[in-house]
Amino acid sequence: MNENEALTVTLTLDNDEELECEVLSIFEADGREYIALLPLSGTEDEEEIYLYRFIDNGEDEEPGLENIEDDAEFEHASDAFNSWIEEEGFGDIDLDGMD
Repeated sequence: MNENEALTVTLTLDNDEELECEVLSIFEADGREYIALLPLSGTEDEEEIYLYRFIDNGEDEEPGLENIEDDAEFEHASDAFNSWIEEEGFGDIDLDGMD
């Protein structure tokens, strides 16, 4: 992969549909790592950003993603992501109500 190519992941949704997403950021909040994903254009979800708990399984295994079930944890992750967005100069993105 060249340095200008976006890193992508494919999510398998609850209905077994696959959704390809660009990795916006992997960031830390409250001692845990999270990942922010943006569905690629051409999908009806392209304006949503998905946040997941990021699990680094080492060099020999694929990283894992876990749903954030706790509202307080999601709020902390959302706040940390919004801080990253502000630092990068993208403005504030409201993540309330997103899964």
